[in-house]
Amino acid sequence: MDVLGSLLDGFGNALTPANLLFAALGVLLGTAIGVLPGIGPAMAVALLLPVTYAFDPTGAFILFAGIYFGAMFGGSTTSILLNTPGESASVVAAIEGNPMARSGRGAQALAAAAIGHFVGGLIGVIGLVVLAPLIATVAVDIGAPDYLAVMVLAFVAVTSVLGSSRVRGFAALAIGLTIGLVGLDPLTGQARLTFGVPQLADGIDVVIVAVGLFAIGEALWVAAHLRRTAAAPIPVGRPWLSRDDLRRTWRPWLRGPFIGFPFGAIPAGGAEVPTFLSYVTERRLSEHPEEFGSGAIEGVAGPESAASASSAGTLATMLTLGLPTTAIAAVMLAAFQQYGIQPGPLLFTNEPELVWTLIASMFIGLVLLLALNLPLAPLWARLLRIPRPYLYAGILFFACIGAYAVSGQPIDLVVLLVIGGIGFLMRRYGLPVLPAIIGVILGPDAELQLRRALQIADGDWATLVSTPLSIAVYLLIVALLVVPFVRRRIIRGRDEEKKDLVGS
Repeated sequence: MDVLGSLLDGFGNALTPANLLFAALGVLLGTAIGVLPGIGPAMAVALLLPVTYAFDPTGAFILFAGIYFGAMFGGSTTSILLNTPGESASVVAAIEGNPMARSGRGAQALAAAAIGHFVGGLIGVIGLVVLAPLIATVAVDIGAPDYLAVMVLAFVAVTSVLGSSRVRGFAALAIGLTIGLVGLDPLTGQARLTFGVPQLADGIDVVIVAVGLFAIGEALWVAAHLRRTAAAPIPVGRPWLSRDDLRRTWRPWLRGPFIGFPFGAIPAGGAEVPTFLSYVTERRLSEHPEEFGSGAIEGVAGPESAASASSAGTLATMLTLGLPTTAIAAVMLAAFQQYGIQPGPLLFTNEPELVWTLIASMFIGLVLLLALNLPLAPLWARLLRIPRPYLYAGILFFACIGAYAVSGQPIDLVVLLVIGGIGFLMRRYGLPVLPAIIGVILGPDAELQLRRALQIADGDWATLVSTPLSIAVYLLIVALLVVPFVRRRIIRGRDEEKKDLVGS
């Protein structure tokens, strides 16, 4: 009852005109920032830190939270419409959302994403209110072997269900892991795959990789085939979800938060892993698995709901432990320290008004996000009516601007074009792009957790399967690899028996 009373007091503060203005401004800014590839919410909040120093802390954090949730949706908008993820967490949205847009269902894909963000964020913020202390306590007990096992699960789960063959999926994963190796070895300082270029010592930013493989690779692929196909404009489609769309999306909307929130709450979590796992889950549970890869709406609804819920999970760990699990959480932690406030177990006791007003403003921001973006879905979808030569020329321009904005180094543009060429070749030879992206995102983290686990255990490899969670995850990995093979053998055996019976 104390929690409910504190939350009601937070709503009383959040519904003041000034705080409502901060929430609306944050949502609008976040959506605009998410649309531009390379300019993520972490960079936006970092740039606004000096500007908001004179603000009231509560208003500033309401603004930052609005930017966070808004950017998650904005990134999925360009991911769906233009196959250009604005954020790494929006990569999965392009897999099914972009084919939907090309077939004239862009408005439906955007609506599914908007409602998914609302439902996922709503359940995630409720989880923040109710379960934050419990999730944070569990997160403290999770060790390096558990993190590594979860990341290996993400590798295997994604590569085993995408592409025309598992071999191509693992080949794409190997490409991503190789790109993730670029830079200095975190332990020895040895340069790896930098080819003598000092600017590559810090590695290649995942935004550059995502934009290169998706946007540049897609633009080059379209340019290579533009003269062979008619460049007819893509229809916008109806603005609302049909009854069949709602029947197929309500379960993914509800499943996504239960994948996204825990992963957002654990260190080294973030929105990338749960969106991948949500996509795999929806593909396996769907009544229409044959539509995946060509525009299955479940593949948009589930991952987007998981991404939004993971944002709430990230804030849960940051507020209750003072432990940032993503770049935006790290910047917000710096903002708290700028105001002389230390997030952690005592934050709810020392700054209850700020915390509960911030949590209440998240509910308000989600409603504003849905109210602003759901009616705009057909308008956003009209971007697809632009003739393809102009459209992809614009995509190349903004992709280069976004890549240059990451660090301001001209070498980033060269890297972008090289990775774009790799993306073009992957399309040419049928390699799925998603395993490469997950390899880049999780590869360095998996290496770090592997080394950390072995260091703690003095090189004993048995430590990798020394905890109940890691054992359970590896058993699940074995099941993912073995069950489809066994199922095919059983089906093949039954078919041979039928042939023998018919022959006799």
